[in-house]
Amino acid sequence: MARIDDLRLMAKVASLYYERGLSQVEIAERLQLSQSNVSRLLKRAQQEQIVRITVSMPRGVYTDLENQLEALYGIKEAIVVDCPEDASNEQILQAIGGAAAFWLESKITPGEVVGISSWSASLLAMVDAMHPLAQPSRAKVVQILGGIGNPAAEVHATQLTRRLAELLHGEAVFLPAPGVVSSPEARQIFFEDPFVREAYQLFDSVTVALVGIGAVEPSALLASSGNIFSLEELHILREHGAVGDIVLRFFDAQGRPVVTPLDERVIGMRLEQLQRVKYAVGVAGGERKHAAIRGALEGRWINVLITDHLTARWLVEQRQERTAASESSGGASAAAP
Repeated sequence: MARIDDLRLMAKVASLYYERGLSQVEIAERLQLSQSNVSRLLKRAQQEQIVRITVSMPRGVYTDLENQLEALYGIKEAIVVDCPEDASNEQILQAIGGAAAFWLESKITPGEVVGISSWSASLLAMVDAMHPLAQPSRAKVVQILGGIGNPAAEVHATQLTRRLAELLHGEAVFLPAPGVVSSPEARQIFFEDPFVREAYQLFDSVTVALVGIGAVEPSALLASSGNIFSLEELHILREHGAVGDIVLRFFDAQGRPVVTPLDERVIGMRLEQLQRVKYAVGVAGGERKHAAIRGALEGRWINVLITDHLTARWLVEQRQERTAASESSGGASAAAP
């Protein structure tokens, strides 16, 4: 077939498919071609730039930022939500909570073991935004950080686990212990409780972990629960370079665990266990959390991030600046005699 005839056939197939909405089967019958030939002609029409496909992103959708976060930090998935430039913390929580709810509703499969952290305002917002699943998931919903604390706040931890289990039509497994105890010896006493052991034994089976990411300075919800370290203890953590925590396990700006004797007073999942979870989902946003979220990503403690677009842009810029500085330093070293 002459070149012009080839191009003419490509253009005809492309017009029927993209402009008139015919299926490949219908085009094949109409032009007396095989369906595989129609498929090849459509691909070649793109290569010849007869067809140029563009994707127009709706306002408030940040696919480019999501792709950059995934590539720069090596995570499975990033979900970036829209927020006003001057958004309040409450607005950010509602936005990322709603996105987390949609993510979980669309990802959950039968028989999952879902771990959820206590004392997280972002996870409370997620549960508030969720719809009950149409079909029972038979999931186990496991509390992965101790939820006993100030009676006025304790309802948040138990309700978070119970409500999520109800929404998933699954089973709630509570961790009936404080998040922080007074000593390693007190922690050991709690492990003698069969219900605490039951929850702990499920940590290594968790397939989806939903966690907030905290700054060293505790959130209002965590502070009200009583599950916090003293000011002196927080000062020790800062001296060791801590920038944030997940389930009260602290890490520095490079994501390295900050291990102090305080760590042995926490009743909850360890970072090493979290890192082995198929979907370790960090739900956090806002300027106050920037350094903590970046540390969590650098340490690869999470592999899914749900955050706001301002935080996402900051994270991308930070990694790009670091890469540029590293390349510049390497170039200077290479040029040196």
